[in-house]
Amino acid sequence: MSDASGIERAELHKTIWRIANDLRGSVDGWDFKSYVLGMLFYRFISENLTSYLNEQERRAGSPNFDYAKLGDAEAEFGRAETVKEKGFYILPSELFANVRARARHDANLNETLERIFSHIEGSALGADSEDDFKGLFDDLDVNSSKLGPTVARRNEKLVGLLDAIGDLPLSRAGFTGNSIDLFGDAYEYLMQMYASTAGKSGGEFYTPQEVSELLARITVLGKAEVNKVYDPACGSGSLLLNFAKVLGHDRVRQGFFGQEINLTTYNLCRINMFLHDVNYEKFDIAHGDTLTDPAHWDDEPFEAIVSNPPYSIRWAGDANPLLINDPRFAPAGVLAPKSKADLAFTMHILSWLAVNGTAAIVEFPGVLYRGGAEQKIRKYLIDNNYVDAVIQLPPDLFFGTTIATCIIVLKKSKSDNATLFIDASALFTRVGNKNRLGPEHRQAILDACAERKDVAHFARLVENEGIAENGYNISVSSYVTQEDRREAVDIRALNAEIEGIVARQAELRRAIDAIVADLEGAGA
Repeated sequence: MSDASGIERAELHKTIWRIANDLRGSVDGWDFKSYVLGMLFYRFISENLTSYLNEQERRAGSPNFDYAKLGDAEAEFGRAETVKEKGFYILPSELFANVRARARHDANLNETLERIFSHIEGSALGADSEDDFKGLFDDLDVNSSKLGPTVARRNEKLVGLLDAIGDLPLSRAGFTGNSIDLFGDAYEYLMQMYASTAGKSGGEFYTPQEVSELLARITVLGKAEVNKVYDPACGSGSLLLNFAKVLGHDRVRQGFFGQEINLTTYNLCRINMFLHDVNYEKFDIAHGDTLTDPAHWDDEPFEAIVSNPPYSIRWAGDANPLLINDPRFAPAGVLAPKSKADLAFTMHILSWLAVNGTAAIVEFPGVLYRGGAEQKIRKYLIDNNYVDAVIQLPPDLFFGTTIATCIIVLKKSKSDNATLFIDASALFTRVGNKNRLGPEHRQAILDACAERKDVAHFARLVENEGIAENGYNISVSSYVTQEDRREAVDIRALNAEIEGIVARQAELRRAIDAIVADLEGAGA
């Protein structure tokens, strides 16, 4: 990215954030995100569809065709074919730009928008894309009292939202790849801003971009493409989408798979896929509890898996007698504790990992050294040589927590019988109120993963026998010693200096005593 485009993007970010804050008024920022992001999505799919249909018609010999100016009755003829290709349909009168142009004079704008959103979702009914569109606009409640106490006030807010989103400079020079990048970037920026201001209530659903990119790059080291990628706790989808950035859309051959338990975040994830121009047939995001009701039995195994699961949440564990016989958890012979599901996610991920695949999982540090069932699961992982690397991250990288997390890298096919430990705890730059992993920090970690060599105070390759002898403790600090940055002190020189100070102190006392005696003599 050039400096000019970087400045342009920074200006766009400032504008987006100002608009989001100006519009929300009394609505909590975390609640209002659904309106801003939902309206951004509505604009995106309207412009994306218009651009697609215009291009098709112009190729067919109609250079002046403009879908947005077509009558709804005429437009109906293209519905079935377009739904097959794009997964949805929007009539010209219901496109974002046309609705926005009429919005100020529409006393029933809330009802108009509600009807349009229902029509967009309904256009996918019975099509292969039905599950990808179902409920996408549920969180954009145009009749909510949060927008205002009366219909008129709500509509006033909705007009402001349409105008603000419509004025964002996101589709220069037609609907090009650059426009798509801008829409996706605007979405990611808003997600990050909402996460950073939401604290624990919202920040935990979003993984910072630089961490997401690092995870993706770790899993595709040495590869130019993968079959399909998966995240069992996908949140807003930022981890999955980094594969498109790292490899390119077409290098993830069979698409993006994920599952998310929170309904609102599940909707955000599907919107995020569309806004990054991942077409409906290239993603499969499911709603539900991955640990007890996984949605992708028919799609595993996956060549690349990334995840930042919720830290130490409760799960059914041994309270559900079926889980110990579940093929995902049974091999370890024990279930993760009911109060700490971390290693349940790890076992699930390992089970669904392809033989030639790599998984990178952000973990709560306690899983590296705690005893009991967790120690037994670590024993299974180490004894079977599944742990490729353990990476200690710096503190305060994530929204909603300041804790120093770690990354566990899993592989089913390794060339050695050892585990690499990397201490990256000092690799960060302080930016605002958070630590950030810069490009040079991420590269240092990737280089260490690729080389698998000892580097003093940074990386150490440890034979699995040694880990077994250490009680299957896999915390990085047990194997990589931090550099002693204390200044070496010459004790003899220090003692001589202290003696000199003491002598000088005694001399000064004698001088003071003499002065005091003289003054007392003069006074007498």
